[in-house]
Amino acid sequence: MKLSSWNFWQKLRPENQQFAVIGLGRFGRSVCETLHNLGYEVLAIDKDEKRVNLALTDQISSHAFKLDATEINAIKQSGILDFDTVIVAIGNYLAESITVTLNLKELGIKSVVAKASSETHQKLLEKVGADHVVFPEREMGCEVARLLTKPRVIDQFNIDPDNSIVEFIVPDKFDGKTIADLEIRNKYGLNLLAVSGQNQKFIINPQSSTILKKGTVIIVLGSNQDINRLPN
Repeated sequence: MKLSSWNFWQKLRPENQQFAVIGLGRFGRSVCETLHNLGYEVLAIDKDEKRVNLALTDQISSHAFKLDATEINAIKQSGILDFDTVIVAIGNYLAESITVTLNLKELGIKSVVAKASSETHQKLLEKVGADHVVFPEREMGCEVARLLTKPRVIDQFNIDPDNSIVEFIVPDKFDGKTIADLEIRNKYGLNLLAVSGQNQKFIINPQSSTILKKGTVIIVLGSNQDINRLPN
């Protein structure tokens, strides 16, 4: 997540317990199922009756309706206006996606997250009021590429295009050495923020005398160029 998205996530109300998802393809179904399993009330919408029936059968949402979300009157009748956050998961149909997003914002939905399939699609979605745009396929592609080339990187938080916070499995080269011995800041230009301890908890700002063990996890902050210099 980049800092450009930070304002959107800050606006989300922590007490929000209701989400609506429009479009029940693979991405939409995954969002529905995850939110529902986390205990949130989820309204699922699609114009394909089979997808709607499957959502009800598989119990991936609290409610599911068959309707055309490009029709503003149909949207009004669905009860979606009671939901603060709506996910538009129909990114493969550009015109439909833009129309639905525009309708939602004109109806006063506070937070609209929309799936995009291209940079142009993203710009159009933002023009009609989308609060946040996601690229699930592109993000998954980047994740797979990262896992293949940097298998020790568990997770990565992109601060901006050049800098990140990375959760990294301690390599064999660091095994048995103290943080002071490794001189991570001097040799790699990175700040070590935390070291995994017992019971899956992290030690924040660990002492320089802390001994690292292979297979455990460290969290570092720095430029992507410096992070890529860490040993595999």
